[in-house]
Amino acid sequence: MIDTAMLMAAGLGKRMRPLTATRPKPLVKVAGKPLMDHALDRLEAGGIRKVVVNVHYLADTVEAHLRARKGDVEYLISDERGRLLETGGGLMKAKPLLGDKPFLCANSDNLWIDGPQETLGAMQAIWDPARMDALLLLVPLARANCHGGPGDFHMDATGRLTRRKPAHVAPFVFTGVQIMSPALLADPPSDVFSTNIFWNRAMEAGRLHGVSHQGLWFDVGTPRAIPIVESMLGHG
Repeated sequence: MIDTAMLMAAGLGKRMRPLTATRPKPLVKVAGKPLMDHALDRLEAGGIRKVVVNVHYLADTVEAHLRARKGDVEYLISDERGRLLETGGGLMKAKPLLGDKPFLCANSDNLWIDGPQETLGAMQAIWDPARMDALLLLVPLARANCHGGPGDFHMDATGRLTRRKPAHVAPFVFTGVQIMSPALLADPPSDVFSTNIFWNRAMEAGRLHGVSHQGLWFDVGTPRAIPIVESMLGHG
């Protein structure tokens, strides 16, 4: 069972301005609690007992929030105060803290609700390190709430992923949640780079897979998304 996760929480939150003028995006409240707590609660419910959190913008407030959380989860900080490393660079910096076993990785600005099955448990049931370097949780484009893009991936009958072609639409959107093999975190092209580099390598080897999310998912990237999410969740 996977018991370690990385929570991506180092972004500047530019699209969430003005709410991020005085607080980091992970601490913007949605449906009564900070965005990052929605993700952390799901991780904890899914059996995660160690979470590595990368920090950059207003990092002290994120660290203080984590110290105040109650429960049995261990929180470790991957400090990017000196330089924002993007997603791939952030994973490489955090690699010593993540250990040598497969781990979950989640963005702190996406909110998901379980469907018929507990999402993270369903992902772990599908995860097969013999065939996969990464397993991405995807949502059908038609159900990607508050998301304005044209989709990210095509998925074949075996779960293998290919990217959307330029000027085309793809049927699936990446939710920000994935299982990764630590073996994928190797040979970085630079200190600052995107996780797309790792995905491309896995895709070329036929080892990038996906699974379709059966519950709700929201891209909480801008202030105008918040009342939409809260309305759909029946909050307030």
